Amino acid sequence: MDNRDQIKDPLFDLSHCMLCPRNCGVDRTAGRSGFCGEDATIHAARAALLYYEEPVISGPCGSGAVFFTGCNMACIFCQNRVISEGERGAENGLPVQASDLSDIFFSLQDQGAANINLVTGSHFVPQIADALMLAKNRGLSIPVVWNSSAYEKVETLRLLDGLVDIYLPDFKFWGRDLAMRYAKAPDYREVAQKAITEMVRQCPEPLFSDGSHALDEDDDKDDPLMVRGVIVRHLCMPGQAEDSKRCIRWLYETFGDQIFLSIMNQYTPMPDVMNGPYEKLKRTLTDQEYEDILDYAIGLGLSNGFLQEGGTVSKSFIPAFDGTGIRKEKKS
Repeated sequence: MDNRDQIKDPLFDLSHCMLCPRNCGVDRTAGRSGFCGEDATIHAARAALLYYEEPVISGPCGSGAVFFTGCNMACIFCQNRVISEGERGAENGLPVQASDLSDIFFSLQDQGAANINLVTGSHFVPQIADALMLAKNRGLSIPVVWNSSAYEKVETLRLLDGLVDIYLPDFKFWGRDLAMRYAKAPDYREVAQKAITEMVRQCPEPLFSDGSHALDEDDDKDDPLMVRGVIVRHLCMPGQAEDSKRCIRWLYETFGDQIFLSIMNQYTPMPDVMNGPYEKLKRTLTDQEYEDILDYAIGLGLSNGFLQEGGTVSKSFIPAFDGTGIRKEKKS
């Protein structure tokens, strides 16, 4: 079954939406609804070059990032809550048809983007798959990155098989209580484990632009671009070192060198955290906490990894969700 045949599957019927693990069953063709707060039309808030991803994703020219509105998670610490929070987030986005999105991909390619980086598009998978098929049939030649929370159904991810070249998922939590308290998703770990396993099935080996399958340069700026593979991100949070270690251990013991692991220290307390009952999250990660987690990962034998150095904790890394690249390309 090819991608177009799959789109016709009842799973992708947005009049009774069951795309994601929330299984809302709402009629998105009738308007914005469900956990994600979106309707059947793609809404996006920004499409522009982004330079703050992992070096093998951004490269020297930047990644062509398309930020979609809405989300099927509810992470209290999300830096993009202005666009991710259901119907309120959708107010910051513009409607985009599949053909428009295909045009946006080519605009980013013409700007020299290293890849097309689709950020939080899980609730728009059928429409995005259609846009990707249109673009690839027209000659889109740069890799496609699927940048997500990993809170996704395996069946939905299979619609992207052959359309996505690089998977860039999070693996956020191990503990059910933690996932419920911070993201309203107590089943996050089980769902994400299955989703990441499917991503690795689709892209089972890293491949870089120089033909290699590993990185051996000491300086990140000399790293070749990734053209295929899986990079799993884990954001370390204050006071949760043991949860981080369990996430890292599972990833390494399950996939080994099939994936790269990006261990991040950029957690930044956002207003909703500071104003709520989240005492452990009202500070940044200490250097000692981060070093302890890195030492643990290295002790396991992890070599395919990325770490972050000083200066990553800043709200200045949050882009302006002002319709850049979307408004310009939207057809009248």
